[in-house]
Amino acid sequence: MKKYNVLKVVIITLLLFALLTWIIPCATYQTEYTELGRYQVGLFDILSYQSTVFGYFGYVALFVLVVGGFYGVLYKTGAYRSILDSLCKKFKGKEAICLIIIMALFAFLTSFAGLQLALLMLFPFVISLVLMMGYNKFAATAVTAGSVAVGLMGTTFSYNTTQVLQQYLSVELTDLIWAKIILLVVGVALLAFCVLKLGKKESTKKCDDKDDFIPEEIKGKDKKRKVWPLVLILDLILLVTILAFIPWNGAFGIELFDNVKTAVTEFELFGFPIFGKILGAVSAFGYWTLVELITLMLIAIIIIKFIYKIKWDDVFEGFGKGVKKALVPALIVILIYTCLVLTTYDPYQLVIYKVILGLTKGFNIFTTGLVVIISSIFNGDPLYAFYSVLPYFVSVVTDTSNYQLIAVIFQALYGIVTLVAPTSIPLMLTLAYTKTSYKDWFKYIWKLLVALLVMAFIVFTILLLIV
Repeated sequence: MKKYNVLKVVIITLLLFALLTWIIPCATYQTEYTELGRYQVGLFDILSYQSTVFGYFGYVALFVLVVGGFYGVLYKTGAYRSILDSLCKKFKGKEAICLIIIMALFAFLTSFAGLQLALLMLFPFVISLVLMMGYNKFAATAVTAGSVAVGLMGTTFSYNTTQVLQQYLSVELTDLIWAKIILLVVGVALLAFCVLKLGKKESTKKCDDKDDFIPEEIKGKDKKRKVWPLVLILDLILLVTILAFIPWNGAFGIELFDNVKTAVTEFELFGFPIFGKILGAVSAFGYWTLVELITLMLIAIIIIKFIYKIKWDDVFEGFGKGVKKALVPALIVILIYTCLVLTTYDPYQLVIYKVILGLTKGFNIFTTGLVVIISSIFNGDPLYAFYSVLPYFVSVVTDTSNYQLIAVIFQALYGIVTLVAPTSIPLMLTLAYTKTSYKDWFKYIWKLLVALLVMAFIVFTILLLIV
């Protein structure tokens, strides 16, 4: 069935990665390159990886399920549809401006704070809005997952995304910052051109399964429900998320939120750390993960229930329906991380990288770029994508004068690849949620992919000449 197209693509990718273990020997690099021979992965080996997948990455799948449940409850308020209608009315005739604002915001938050997974929390809202404005599901996917890809391409101060680059290449976040900003700005411009040109040409007011993504129209007494409490709650969730994910200490050396967290959790009332016990193992702003966002959304659901006087039965019903809609996307998360665990436990990637890097002597933009593209496909997480290459890479490319440029190449090409990679979590979840064919998406986005690659290599070449 079409709704499972993306699931099939991810399963095929996983089986292909397993098949490669039968063909390519494994190799590691510690202080020297060591080939280990072939470790053929079988079907039961893939199943055995699940304890690791759930142990390390299960919280991401849980986050996806809770996001689904959260929107299921929002549907019950009636006010949620009013917000969407109000925005559509406000931007009537100015839809392009609205989409550009969203794309720029998503790209900036990804670049600045590393919110590429946290922003999944807003994807259902934006997808509904884009569809209600008359654009199709390709445009909705480009506005959401596409913006995240562009933000990754122009990563600036996202410490979590770049810490491996800083470790192995000895670079700072501010190194070549102007080049990163250029990649970000031009990337957003190209994405906006793609969405508005292709999206407008292919846009339609009719969507066969539109009701799956857009709440029912408000009728009766629900029309009188106040909108501002829900707007306030959603705005507060977004604000807290942004503040909590900005790497205050890691990127800027600001210890304010660390000190606030310590003061609050260690405050004692009659010798008892009351707030520390109530909050539990909460992290300071700057160190939040999706786990804290799950708690935040669950608290918001309870607040929404009482503000809008929703019956508990309706809350559970709405939450259950939302979770059901998110089951396939959550399964895709598990499978993508299974791919990651497989290529980490059975490291045949390094053999491929050694061959490619051996084609040229020292640093070369194109062989480096090809290695990064391949590693970005094999690894659905930037930390693992960079770590799979860099220990060996720095032993081959010992001229440190190009390390700042190499860091830009790694992060820029990783972001571009997530626009089409079958291991890209933001992309594959969005395609699964909107029931969009992976093949059709590739047909829609390939021109933007080529444009971004050409633009990126032009920037790399200029940097090589002037830096």
